[in-house]
Amino acid sequence: MVDSVNNTGLNNNYYWQEETTPEANDNGKLSQEDFFSLLTEQLSNQDPTKPVDNDQMIAQMTQFTMADSLSQLNDKFDSFAASMTSNQALQASSLIGQNVLVQGNQGVLEEGGNISGMVITDQASHSMKITIENSYGETIKVIPVGDHAAGNIEFNWDGTDQNGNVVPPGKYSVKANATVGGESTDLVTAMHRHVDSVSLASSSQGIILNLQGEQSIKLADVLEIGS
Repeated sequence: MVDSVNNTGLNNNYYWQEETTPEANDNGKLSQEDFFSLLTEQLSNQDPTKPVDNDQMIAQMTQFTMADSLSQLNDKFDSFAASMTSNQALQASSLIGQNVLVQGNQGVLEEGGNISGMVITDQASHSMKITIENSYGETIKVIPVGDHAAGNIEFNWDGTDQNGNVVPPGKYSVKANATVGGESTDLVTAMHRHVDSVSLASSSQGIILNLQGEQSIKLADVLEIGS
């Protein structure tokens, strides 16, 4: 085993929709025609000594038009939002069983498997090393990476300790450190994680990916698909 680092059917429940008449659908709604009928009735019954001011009449018509337009816009937006959620859910479902790259330092080692990810840096780094720790915070292995130019660096841990012995499956932490600009610096890491399932959360959270190792993330947090 070698650690590597690279720069780089038919449904019987039928349903018939009941026919509805336009009168039933429009019941309780005030149309623009109704508004003008009411306005005409108001003008015919107004006090001759106190006629409706032209500006007031225009303001009433403007308010009605704006209210009607906003109502139609809200209906269209709700329909658009529902469509977007459905499309996102369909796209996210295709990620089940795949690996995604997400920011973090936690990885899950399967029996006979490995843990891979990426060190994220936009500066040149020197004497970089990657440290593998178990769930108790004990150092399992230190992988010397050396010097690298600016840019993300891919890594792969084969699941063995410092002596080459295979470690048991479970959760492990990956930490990267290097000398950047003359100072010892902890670098940001991202891990490849397996997607177990997809959840439709509330509208504020959107689509949720449930990863192997009992971790959940938002679809928007995925940096890359595939490993």
